[in-house]
Parts: sequence; C-alpha cells; structure tokens
Amino acid sequence: MEIVGVDTGGTFTDFIYKFEKGWGVHKLLSSPANPAESLLKGLNNVISGSNYKIVHGSTVATNAILERKGAYTAFITNKGFEDIIEIGRQNRTQLYNLNYKRNPQLVPKELRFGIDCRIDSQGSVVKEIDDSEIEYLLRVFEKIKPASIAVCFLFSYLNPKHELAVYEGLSSLDVPISLSHKILSEFREYERASTTIINAYVSPKMKRYIKNIIEETKGNELRIMQSNGGSISADVAMRESVRTILSGPAGGVVGAFEIGKTAGYTRLITFDMGGTSTDVALIDNALPLTFESQIADFPVKVPMIDIHTVGAGGGSIAYIDRGDSLKVGPESAGADPGPICYGKGENITVTDANLYLGRIVPEYFLGGNMVINKERIIPFFKSMAKKIGLTEIELAQGILDVANSSMEKAIRVISVEKGFDPREFTLFSFGGAGGMHAAFLAKLLHIPKVFIPKNPGILSAIGMLMADIIKDYSLTVMLDSQNTDYDSITRLFSDLDNQGVDDLKKEGIEDKDIIIEHYIDMRYFGQSYEIMVPFDENYQEAFHNLHEKNYGYCDRSKNTEIVNIRVRARGIPQKPEFDTLECSKKTIDHQAILDVKDVVFDSRFYKTKIINRDLLKCGNVIEGSAIIVEYSSTISIPPDCSAVVDKFGNIIIEIQGEE
Repeated sequence: MEIVGVDTGGTFTDFIYKFEKGWGVHKLLSSPANPAESLLKGLNNVISGSNYKIVHGSTVATNAILERKGAYTAFITNKGFEDIIEIGRQNRTQLYNLNYKRNPQLVPKELRFGIDCRIDSQGSVVKEIDDSEIEYLLRVFEKIKPASIAVCFLFSYLNPKHELAVYEGLSSLDVPISLSHKILSEFREYERASTTIINAYVSPKMKRYIKNIIEETKGNELRIMQSNGGSISADVAMRESVRTILSGPAGGVVGAFEIGKTAGYTRLITFDMGGTSTDVALIDNALPLTFESQIADFPVKVPMIDIHTVGAGGGSIAYIDRGDSLKVGPESAGADPGPICYGKGENITVTDANLYLGRIVPEYFLGGNMVINKERIIPFFKSMAKKIGLTEIELAQGILDVANSSMEKAIRVISVEKGFDPREFTLFSFGGAGGMHAAFLAKLLHIPKVFIPKNPGILSAIGMLMADIIKDYSLTVMLDSQNTDYDSITRLFSDLDNQGVDDLKKEGIEDKDIIIEHYIDMRYFGQSYEIMVPFDENYQEAFHNLHEKNYGYCDRSKNTEIVNIRVRARGIPQKPEFDTLECSKKTIDHQAILDVKDVVFDSRFYKTKIINRDLLKCGNVIEGSAIIVEYSSTISIPPDCSAVVDKFGNIIIEIQGEE
C-alpha cells in the first residue's frame, strides 16, 4: 500500500509519498478558494496505484473561524445562562487600548436558547427537563433551520442525562448536534461551552471537505492530523472537528521532535516559516501540550501542541505606515496573487526581498519547476525605496530585518517569557522560507546551532506520517489528595482506559501497539488553575517540583487537590525509517557547487557559493557565505557561519561566537 502525507498551507500544499522505489516529495500552490482542489491535483501527480492511505493536515477548521465562515449555529444551555459565552472571563487582553472591542460571538444572541433544567455539582438532577421545551425548540429550529447545534448544560460532565435528552428530542432535524460532555468532559462551563460551540461551528464545513476528498479518492483510507500531535480517522474528525484546528503546524512539531530525537537533539525551538505565517514551539525532551489555547479570542480547551503563531511568512506584505515606518505583515499575498516575483502580485513581500538580495536563486526555485521573475520586482523596489528615502538594497534588507524581529519576539514568547534560555536549545528550522532566516534569528537570540532537516519545506507533511494515533480523554473528579490513596485514584482511570483501547481497536490498532498514559491535573487548595502531572506513585512530589519549576516556589506542607484525570491512548502505526550514511569527507564535491554569485548580507555583496544539497555527503563542511538549494527550500548561510552535514543528511549550522 502506498502512503501519502499532505499538508495544506496558505501558500503551498506539500506532499511526501512512499512508493515501491522509496520516498518522493512534491509541492504545488494551494487553492485558497477550495483547498481540496490542490490536494486532489497533487494526489493525481504522485499516486500511481489505487490502494493508498492519506494522512492529512488541514487549515479548513482554522480558516472557518478566522474568516467567520462556519455553520449557522444554535446554542442550547440552562435557562439564565444563555449569555455565558458573551460574559466569559474577566480577562483584559489589551488593558490600555481604549478602543478595544471583543470579537463578535460565533453564535449571536437570537440563536442562544435556555431550557429550565438543572443538575447539581454532585451530578444529581435538581430539575428535570420538561418535554414541551424540547418540542418548542424543535418547532423553532424547523423554522430557522440552523446548520449545526451546540448543547452545554451545567455539570453535564458528571451526568449527561439532559444533554442526551435534547439530542434525542432534536434528532429528527437531521442536523449535527455537538454535546459538551462528549467534546470536553471537564468543569468550567464557559470554556466547555466555547469549545463545544467551535466544534459545532466548524464541523459541517469540515465534514463536506472530508467527504469530498473521500469521494474523489474512491474510498481510500483518510486520516486527519489533530492539534494534539496525533492523527484520527476521518469519521472522528468530521464529528469532532475542533480537534483539528492546528493540525498542519502540529505535524511540523511532531516531525521536528522525531527527527531531532533520532539525530540526538531533544531540546529544540521549532521554527516553521511558511508562505503566510510562522509557527514556533519549544520542545524540552517532550512535545509541549497545552489546554489553554485560544483562536480568535475564543477558548479551545482540547489538548493541543503549544504553538505560537505570528503573521510573518514569505508572502507577508511590506508597506509604509502613516508614520512613514516600514512594516511587514500580518497581511499576506498568499498563493493568489502571491509575491510579485510569482507573476501576479503587486505588493512587495519577504520572498521578493530575499530574491532582490540574491538569497533566492530563480533557476533552482522549487527544483526549477516554478518560474519566478526577478526583473518584475525591480520597479516596485525603486518606487517604495524612493518613498521611504532608502536605497533598494537598504529597503530589501530592512524588510528582512523587520520580519526577523517579529519572529524573534515570537520565539521569546515561548522561551524567555516561560523561563527557558534559548541558548540552551537548538533552533530546528523548516518550512519553505525557514532556511533563509534561521541563521539570522539564531544570531539575534544567541542560539548556538541551527538544525535543518532534509526536505524542510515539507516537514509538516513528513510529521503527519510519523505521528501516533492519539485519543485523549479527561474527567473532572475534584479529590482531596490527602484523603485519597494511590490505588483509589488508579481505579478511576479504568473506564477511560477501556474507552481508549476500544477506540484504538476500531481504528485498526492491535493490542501490542497500544500505549496508555495517565495524567492528573493538580493544584494547591485555593488556587484557580492546575498543573498537569504524570501519574505514578510519586505524583505528589512531581506536582511540587513542577510547581516550583513553573512559578519559582512550592509548599510541600500545603494540601493539594486533584481536579481532572486524563488518559492519553496512543496507537503506534508503522512509521518512515531513515537510512544513515558513513561520514568521512569534509570537502564538498566539485559537482555540488553549481555557481558563484554576488549575494547581499548585511547590506554588502559577498561572493557566495550556490550549492546543490542533493549532492552533499555526510561529513561535508560548508563555509559561509553559501546558498544551499533543494527542491522544497533554500538555505542561507551567512559569511561568518559554517555548517556540517550529519549522518542523516541534516545540515547543522554553527553560529559563530555562540555556545
């Protein structure tokens, strides 16, 4: 069976595929109006047989929220709680912005409905549902015809009776209904309601998208990447689409973790610069998970890899603001019209600036399969440079400096602001544009090494093939740790364990390939938020240690509380294997040097070697300045840096003066 990993980005759609002779890669421009179009076109280019499996990361759910193009959604909750999503938390994201306005809710006031029923904090029914209220909603919905419905009652994670009654009463509508106890079986009704609404809002669009792919691929197996770093079946993704919101970037972090670990690097800052945005994450010996994510200011409390995104990519548009300052992004030229050099765009982008300085070699761009036009960008640079009072080279260098500054700030958010020293990590660079900026970012952050894998422009697609099949489950339990013994807590995991095993078996995983992991959310009594702790006999000490690491102190004399239990069920599928090479030769073969050209670094021209990465061998040392070209990306090595090729074909750039 052939297997294909597909990542749909804002500018390019990337493919990695296995066939009889080995592995192949492919890139083509995305089709923003219909993302499935580029996916299906690419599959036709790379698939030769009729029996294959696809693992796919998609931006469909993300874009539906950001562009507010999701389903016409209704929300049902307890009477008197209809405005819970409007009230939210008393957080102030922009404290000093006097003109700040919150984003409008995904469900407007007229589509929020309350039912006079109640379950208490112990899971006991205080007031039953009156069937007439459900019948009333049925008549209303038959009239207004919502495309999706979200249901979230208080304490439904303890007793889902009322949510199930609503589901049964409205089932004749033949409309997808998202129940909060199935989407997120935890306390905090605002976050649970928000997560359930997002699921209801994006699921119909995701369902149409996935069904279209299944039909066009004639029923071949399709798996969808989740935000938590694992994949799920297409059926589950259609029902629980909220779990796919960061599926593309998550694939990249998984790929970086697996490839870095294989090469001996377990402390990484991942830097994924694509055409539209840049995603960064910090890996400290394990994938970073978070349960406190937001998208467009709406809480999403399903497990996600902790990724920070900024609007700086190869397609980010440069402009002069009202104060005559140079700005870059977050608006992107995307795939259509794209950068000026692609032939249609008329706004200068980061890609155009790299091309102007000679850091992109037109004849080798995308393996020479895509025409880019340097002559077309020249008048645009002359015009903008004249307006801002700079030379064209200063303008191009300034664009890159501004973009690098935005990405530097993003990396500081996930490192310095969380107590990590970037100097203790390796910058793992990927994405189509990452290799052109990684060394300069490492200099700004004093990171000693940059790690660039083979085929960096399609690493997110590679990561999807390397991802486990993951099922996450949680349940709020609210236990006093001092009055609950280890065995009692262990027994609480039983039902979730069984559910995880059953769900993985339904996805074709055998018992021998199933791993069950236990976690608990703990806090000191009186605290409002929890820390996730791996569960074993030393969980108390582990909590104190993590609390001290995160907040600088701990109090072992203080009572603790177990808030939630969590189960992560992992199915281990067959994964790609990478060959190793014998390392010996430091000198690059003459055939690998394609040309020597003038390239601008730090506003000066340097004689720069143009090197074909495909002809590099293990042990080769590359002295800067150099431009390394390959099919999926271009890599810039500044004059004061050097690089070496390791036994897996990865390029490790040494940043001069950094240790």
